[in-house]
Amino acid sequence: MKGYVQLYTGNGKGKTTAALGLALRAVGAGKKVYFAQFVKGKTYSEIEALAQYLPAIRLKQYGRGCFIKNDPVPEDIAAALVGLEEVKEIIQSGAYDVVVLDEACIALHYRLFSIEDLLKVIDLKPEQTEVIVTGRYAPQALVDRADLVTEMKEVKHYYQQGIQARKGIEF
Repeated sequence: MKGYVQLYTGNGKGKTTAALGLALRAVGAGKKVYFAQFVKGKTYSEIEALAQYLPAIRLKQYGRGCFIKNDPVPEDIAAALVGLEEVKEIIQSGAYDVVVLDEACIALHYRLFSIEDLLKVIDLKPEQTEVIVTGRYAPQALVDRADLVTEMKEVKHYYQQGIQARKGIEF
């Protein structure tokens, strides 16, 4: 079966959740899944759930445990570059049927690695491997390269009324 490149982008909620849903479906069909999270380095509820209930989905974070608010520090760049290199090896190996590059677009936005480097990694995928890329601010070159692009559009969100992120819902 041919694998494609999917991109989930936009300013709305649900990009990582959609990728997790696809990962769940893939594991249910007997596929092997690698879930790389760029920028993120904290323990979110999905990480706890995967570790406890779905160890078949291998998840690794390539962030430092803090949110990048302004310019990234050298440690942010180093963590992302380590991640991109590991993902390159994982994709090339063909050991996984599905490889998710969660928040790779945010890593691009913060210039943790270049779009050229990301596209080179994606282009190494074996024919049968599905690659999912998520994050806001997808550059046009990535949109052009993807086979499927879904834009999550925020229409209304309760955080605009001051509601904070809730464990188990937003994190």
